[in-house]
Amino acid sequence: MDRIECLKAFVTVVNEGSFAKAAQKLNVSPQLVSKYVSQLEEHLNTRLLNRTTRQVKITEAGTACYQRAAHILSDMDDLESQLGEMQNSARGLLRISAPVSFALEHLAKPLSEFQKRWPDMRIDLSLNDRKVDIVEEGFDVALRIGQLQSSSLIAKRLAPVRLVICASPAYLAEYGEPQSLDDLRHHRYLHYTYSSDGALQSAASTGIAFRHPFQANNGNILTQVAIEGGGIVMQPSFIAGPALRDGRLRAILQHEAPPPIALYAVYAHRQLLSGKVRSFLDFMAGYYGETPYWDDFS
Repeated sequence: MDRIECLKAFVTVVNEGSFAKAAQKLNVSPQLVSKYVSQLEEHLNTRLLNRTTRQVKITEAGTACYQRAAHILSDMDDLESQLGEMQNSARGLLRISAPVSFALEHLAKPLSEFQKRWPDMRIDLSLNDRKVDIVEEGFDVALRIGQLQSSSLIAKRLAPVRLVICASPAYLAEYGEPQSLDDLRHHRYLHYTYSSDGALQSAASTGIAFRHPFQANNGNILTQVAIEGGGIVMQPSFIAGPALRDGRLRAILQHEAPPPIALYAVYAHRQLLSGKVRSFLDFMAGYYGETPYWDDFS
């Protein structure tokens, strides 16, 4: 028994004054309208309408039921309208998880512009380099950088991310410039602890053990240590770009640099995507472009 359909049939019969007119209003057969009303009466164990061949009269119980049913159906219409607006427009609270360094350097401007375009949108941004569980932790979308593995989540590629191996001119002058990844075994390598640096390791000769005299879970501090002459670092260009542009760092081993990875927006559902998430994805999809501004080292 579909209780909503039964209530709708009953209320329409009362409003129209007959089963035939109610059926015409609902665009169904009179027999189906009668079946719905009978099911409702059976479910409530009371007669709602007295039927004769000429007229339909509402009972005392039917009057009480009609008032509540009409209110329920009105609330349902309001709910559907509200959810429809939310589905088709960017409004409400958008919870985003993003990597710390990328967000600090490159996310404030697009989020500000997005919110200006959609003033009814509220944004809750959480910065964390760990891989959050977006469903369990209640995020609408998570920005992630890397090579994504297969999962039940949906990923939309937003921009390429170039990895650069670099060191300061002072470090290279003192210790020499490595000519191959194999040479890195003799150098001070600054290690990012949220990653095994698999891209670098897989490109190197088998069995090479890199020295890790300094490690951290944040790329900005590793880049700063490299600027100070503390060693060689591999970092995304969106972090190392300013130092590469002004000469504080110099790119090395460019012929052996790992292939680009990417920035992705990860979300839970492809179907019935909310308006706020769809609007955010559409806005961010073309924001950085295929040649992001942070890759301009000139």
